Amino acid sequence: MATTELYTKGACVWVPDTDSVWVSARLVRDFSPGDGQLQLQLSDGREVSYPVTDLTGLPPLGNPDILEGENDLTALTFLHEPAVLHNLRVRFLDYSSIYTYCGIVLVAINPYESLPIYGEEVIDAYSGQDMADMEPHIFSVAEEAYRTMTREEKNQSIIISGESGSGKTVSAKFTMRYFAVVGGAAQQTSVEERVLASNPIMEAIGNAKTTRNDNSSRFGKYIEIGFGRKGDIIGANMRTYLLEKSRVVFQASMERNYHIFYQLCASKDLPEMRVLKLEAAEYFRYTNQGEETQIPGTDDVVELERTRNAFTILGVQSDQQMELFRILAAVLHLGNINIQASGRGGDRSYIDTEDRSLALFAKLLGVEGAQMAHWLCHRRLAVGGEMLVKPMPGRQAVEARDALAKHIYGQLFSWTVQRLNAALRAQREQPKSFIGVLDIYGFETFDRNSFEQFCINYANEKLQQQFNRHVFHLEQEEYVREELPWNRIEFSDNQPCIDLIEGSLGLLDLLDEECRMPKGSDESWARKLYDQHATKCAHFRKPRMSNTAFIILHFADTVQYECDGFLDKNRDTVFEEPINIMKASQSELVAELFQQDSAGGAVKLSVPNGSLRSGKRGHREHKLTVGFQFRQSLQLLMETLNSTTPHYVRCIKPNDLKEPFVFDPKRAVQQLRACGVLETIRISAAGYPSRWTYEEFFSRYRVLLRGSLSPAVVRASCQRTLSELIPDSEQYCFGKTKVFFRAGQVAVLEKLRSERLHVAGVVIQSWVRGWLGRRRYLRLRWATLTLQRYARGGLARRLAQTLRYTRAALVIQKTYRMVVVRQLYWMIREATITIQAFTRGTLVRRNYRKLLEERAAVCLQAAVRGWLQRRTYGRVRAAVVLMQCCVRRRLARKELQKLRAEARSVEKFRELNKGMEVKLMQLQLRADQQARESGSLRETLHAERVAHSAELEQLRGALHRLEVQLQDQPQRTRKISEREEEERRKIDERTTSEILHLTQEIEALKAERDGLLKDKEELSARLLEQEKEQADCVQKAVSRAGEGVQAELEEERRRYQGLLREFTRLEQRYDNLRDMSLLTERPRGHRRTDSTQSLVLETPSPSPSTHGFFFPSPEEVRRVSVTSPTFDRRPLSPDGPLNVLMEEVGVAKDTADKMQGEDLRHAYDAVRVANKFLETQLLTQRRQWEEELAALRLQVKGSDRERPPSATQTSADLQELLEQVEVRELECCRLRKELTDLRSVARLRRVLALTGPAVSSSTPQASATPQKKGGSAGGLLECRKKDEAKLIKTLVTDVRVDIALSLPLGLPARVLFLCVRQADCSGDQARARSLCTAAAAGIKAALKKHCNDLDMTALWLKNTCLLADLLTQHSAKQDLACEDLLPLAFDVSETSRALSDLRIQAYQQLLSICESRLQPIIVPAMLESETIPGLSGSAAKLVSSRKRAGSDPRAPGSEAPTMAQVLRELGALHAALTRQELPLPLLEQALRQLSHLLVASALNCLLLRKDMCCWNRGLQIRYNVSLLEEWLRGRGLQAGGAVATLEPLIQAAQLLQMSKKSEADAAAMVQTCHVLSTQQIVKILTLYTPQSDAEERVTLNFIRIVQGQLKERSDGQPPQLLMDVRRVFPVTFSYQPPPPQHAEQLAIPESLKISFLRKA
Repeated sequence: MATTELYTKGACVWVPDTDSVWVSARLVRDFSPGDGQLQLQLSDGREVSYPVTDLTGLPPLGNPDILEGENDLTALTFLHEPAVLHNLRVRFLDYSSIYTYCGIVLVAINPYESLPIYGEEVIDAYSGQDMADMEPHIFSVAEEAYRTMTREEKNQSIIISGESGSGKTVSAKFTMRYFAVVGGAAQQTSVEERVLASNPIMEAIGNAKTTRNDNSSRFGKYIEIGFGRKGDIIGANMRTYLLEKSRVVFQASMERNYHIFYQLCASKDLPEMRVLKLEAAEYFRYTNQGEETQIPGTDDVVELERTRNAFTILGVQSDQQMELFRILAAVLHLGNINIQASGRGGDRSYIDTEDRSLALFAKLLGVEGAQMAHWLCHRRLAVGGEMLVKPMPGRQAVEARDALAKHIYGQLFSWTVQRLNAALRAQREQPKSFIGVLDIYGFETFDRNSFEQFCINYANEKLQQQFNRHVFHLEQEEYVREELPWNRIEFSDNQPCIDLIEGSLGLLDLLDEECRMPKGSDESWARKLYDQHATKCAHFRKPRMSNTAFIILHFADTVQYECDGFLDKNRDTVFEEPINIMKASQSELVAELFQQDSAGGAVKLSVPNGSLRSGKRGHREHKLTVGFQFRQSLQLLMETLNSTTPHYVRCIKPNDLKEPFVFDPKRAVQQLRACGVLETIRISAAGYPSRWTYEEFFSRYRVLLRGSLSPAVVRASCQRTLSELIPDSEQYCFGKTKVFFRAGQVAVLEKLRSERLHVAGVVIQSWVRGWLGRRRYLRLRWATLTLQRYARGGLARRLAQTLRYTRAALVIQKTYRMVVVRQLYWMIREATITIQAFTRGTLVRRNYRKLLEERAAVCLQAAVRGWLQRRTYGRVRAAVVLMQCCVRRRLARKELQKLRAEARSVEKFRELNKGMEVKLMQLQLRADQQARESGSLRETLHAERVAHSAELEQLRGALHRLEVQLQDQPQRTRKISEREEEERRKIDERTTSEILHLTQEIEALKAERDGLLKDKEELSARLLEQEKEQADCVQKAVSRAGEGVQAELEEERRRYQGLLREFTRLEQRYDNLRDMSLLTERPRGHRRTDSTQSLVLETPSPSPSTHGFFFPSPEEVRRVSVTSPTFDRRPLSPDGPLNVLMEEVGVAKDTADKMQGEDLRHAYDAVRVANKFLETQLLTQRRQWEEELAALRLQVKGSDRERPPSATQTSADLQELLEQVEVRELECCRLRKELTDLRSVARLRRVLALTGPAVSSSTPQASATPQKKGGSAGGLLECRKKDEAKLIKTLVTDVRVDIALSLPLGLPARVLFLCVRQADCSGDQARARSLCTAAAAGIKAALKKHCNDLDMTALWLKNTCLLADLLTQHSAKQDLACEDLLPLAFDVSETSRALSDLRIQAYQQLLSICESRLQPIIVPAMLESETIPGLSGSAAKLVSSRKRAGSDPRAPGSEAPTMAQVLRELGALHAALTRQELPLPLLEQALRQLSHLLVASALNCLLLRKDMCCWNRGLQIRYNVSLLEEWLRGRGLQAGGAVATLEPLIQAAQLLQMSKKSEADAAAMVQTCHVLSTQQIVKILTLYTPQSDAEERVTLNFIRIVQGQLKERSDGQPPQLLMDVRRVFPVTFSYQPPPPQHAEQLAIPESLKISFLRKA
């Protein structure tokens, strides 16, 4: 009980309330012992009086605000019911957190809404993390169980309980999914898939809709998931408890039967389901009683498909599935059989033989309809040793029919569970340990409770007892570990209630005894209960108003049970005659369900939940009742749970309306009391609920400690001071590492601490205020002196300015008078100069006019003479050009004759190499065509020569005549008469006047031209602006289209690399299966292998039959009969869907058919089909892009046509320019084509030159050709066929690490390439191709061998890239820039594709090595490491150091990872890639991928850890990220995208450091955190936890403001909470042509031992 000193004014307390259960209030005045009442003010402002009789009647105290929303209830200062309820409500409603710890219990509240917190990224975030560090989650409990199992090698159990509709089934499903991912993903087995496939099946046949839950489990199940030595799932086993068989024949209002019936009815129109003759669910009696056949949001057809797929995964073939569906359909038809009464008083009954339902029932089950109709209405009795047949009344016949239906369904349910267990059973080895998941019904109480509720509550009594003892045991272990003197803690043990039920002469014993009585009834059993327990047991009561009911006081509530139906349900009786008919069924499955095994002469039914009644007296085994079997199975379950380490999940139903995030406190408190959460708190509060380590206590309360405050004497300081602070020594206790407090004592310490801090704050405030006052006085004094100084200076400056103004006035007067006189002088002077200028201008213009006339005459003469000379020059130039054409034609004919001679010499080469025949014929045809063209050109040249000669003679004659005319012209000029001169003078005058007139017109035209030019410039500027705008628009559109295409290309590349990674995984899986097959096939005797044969390159090819015998494919397994003892090994059909798809996309099958193993072949085919599909898609996208570009160009041209009329001329010029550009582009294309043809001719000429000696040889031998060719292409290495394996083994697979790292860069790739080139030059293309294939296989084997070596992986990545570049450089499709490079004769496309895939595989292996090293240290280094010392230790949060059982704290001596280790790992990668001189873009891509891993892992952990969301931790994270940024920039890697990937974590750290109060802070926050999603920002604000009293928690109002502004942002970000850790950025390898390779340039060390290679 808390001390009374805490009940002071303003203290928060909890008072009971009828609606909200508990409401908060504050004390109006202090409480003193002896006061009769408390004055309280409620949260709504009302003041009330709370009566207090004694100190034990004080209301519970409230916890500090800093602990509001704490994720562990045991961390609260005050542990009581209102605090628990309030904390759960705050977390559920305000923070949308559905999980909360309560010590070792995880409280899960059903949100009735799908939340994005169960993805694979969340599983990755919780995997490997400590439970105490992460936010509460079902995955955290699963991880804790998994880690405890692997660490302690002890079996674990996860007990999930709660009411119907609280989310038990979903929690169990997510738990199993977590185990499947964590325990199965690494080994790539199919066991986890089968484990998850069992959920849809069990939900279909065991779940139903109730008034409380749409998917309620109507049975209990315990699934044991077995794990191997490596922690991988190898099998599973399921046990079920108490199936509610009565639901098969009866459903209450608004409820449904089991899901499978409605799924079958909804799928009745499917072709395979028509044989079942089903109708809608409303038609059948067994499915229409609840009047609710549909569940909103659920498609029964889809659910049936999921169920069938699950059956297929578990190995149940389709025909057996149909048999199962026939039995279920028969149950529905059985319910529709019409039983009619007859006889006197209805003592008889009969079934019409024409009853359609009976006929369908008999047909589906393969039984006799007449016999079934007879024995449903009759029964057999044994009287005096004789067998009599007695008819049954109609009511008994209906009950017998319903009992048969329930029995059939129960048998089918049990058979399904057995079949699932057989499919989930471990095959390879026995499980080393297991984790059990118990999904069992919670405590139930209804208005009418019957036998089912009695069994359920009995099971919950047993589980609650086990839970109480386990919690008490943990508390005891804690006290013993800390060596505390402790007394036994009293807790409510429900053993008396359990003894009442299962003890001697208990309820179950009396029930079984009454069932054995011939005339036993429910009433007689009730009387026996009253007589035996009414006055002897405190947990048993008799109702006042009923004689057929009884009351049991359970741990959770008092429940009244009605005795009606107890005996019938306990017996679970079905008559023997219908069972015998079922045994004789023609259906194998039906006969199997009802087979009976003989054991010691007794006949026992194969299903535990039922007994058989016949006319004969049976043995005791006939009398096993449901209660007896349930007690035995429950006892077995408790033994299993007691042998394991339990983990508890308590599911809470927040409301009965199934509304999302609606919290009903009454229902919540009721369930908290029933599930044992409050009992856990009560046990904890009975001892020492608050516990601190000495270091944490010292850090928090060091202000209260006296004396030495050295950390070395922390324990002594705490012990010395606590005796002064808390006088009562019973309120605390000292352990070895912790100090323990009773309930409420931490609040006392907090009060003392706040008072001490208040006093210290007052002292600090006084000093600060004095300092501020002195500072204000000094500033005021300084300001006064400054004002005085400025005032005196201002007066002096004013006097000086007056004197300056007086002197300036005198200067202005003097200057003004001088200016007036000067202006008069300048006026007279300007007039004189103007008169002179006009006079002189007149004279000059007269002379200028004369000169202008003379100049015009000279210009006319010059123009005429120039025209004559240009015409003469043009004729001469045309003749010269014609002569040049003739000379060039002559040279062309010579070149043509030379080429024809060379073409004729190809005949012999065609005889030796028949493959060149077609090309030579083409060359011959081209040569003939050129000859014909040369003839026609010669004829044209002759005609041109004749025409040229004639024209030349004409030009010579014309030139002669002109010379004669020039000689005669002077004589004629001398004979001109005076009359002609007079006429000329008149003409000159007239010409002068005309010239003057024309000059004036020219001036006017010039002015008009200037105006037009100005308009033209304006139009041109406007057009240029429009063109610029249009060009910008086109460029933007093209850039957007290019970015879209580039993004799609990156996405397709990422998908392809993901397929390649999946192919590598499947290949590894195939190798593992092959190794296991070899181990299985290996005889007992030891067999030696050849020492020269490499184990890595050894790829045995087992026959398909042998391989399929040991490891059948999933398709074969699905075709195997479930009941058959052996597998049916039928060969797979070659015409599968994948082959059809390969034929459609045009993918060859040769390579895929050579591969061994069905999984690997299918994976390879799938990868190749995907490659072809991606290639087709990329080509289509490229065509679309070209069409879009053409459309944009047409749009530009169209916009040009739409310009105004004033710009027609400029548009025409622009159109002409565009046409010229197009002509130039066509000319460039033609020139490129001619250049390509010339290169092809040059390559052909080089090949002919190389093969010339071989062609000219008189004795063509195949052996002589390689020698001559090799002689011409020197500098190669020859590897004989028999030495290929030895070369790959010595150079690649078996080379030592030290030798490999000391080799020159790319030496293995260069050697292999020279060998391939030598084989190609020698004409042996098959050997060259096989050598390439062997090299690729060897490099792949080397990568597998060194899968954990960073340097060796980088080395082989370098060699793979170099070999691929060399092959690409010498391929026939590549333009050979160097004359010395010879193209390879064989097609290297397949080899290049294989090497490309191998590069990607090596790159991914490189990243995998780095990721495996970085993953364990990311969170400790980037989030937990304190690079800034003393930052986090300055303020300790008010929490209790209460670690859960099974947590894995770090060893005391271990060193915590820091950022230096992260940078060291990144430096190792950088050094490995730099040492191999790999290109910088590749290094940037690798660091970008690793940076994303660092940021995603750190941010995901930050979003799931409340203790990390604080101001000082944000500062620490930002500093750690800055170290990484500095490291990247220091190596020049900031441009590759690695720094950009750090932005989310940087913004998250800034978000933790920003102010979080006003709307301006919210706007700044939204603007700053533009990379983070809305969910991430809200999650960080929700998790933000103050680390000291000086900080304030983020208010809900502020969070809503931020959410509103984030909605306005609408940046199109996907709604995500956690980042995808597994996201893979696609990698690209650029082509870098290497220099020419020669064997003389290689420095091959002798340590490689490849001297068997010969230089060629």
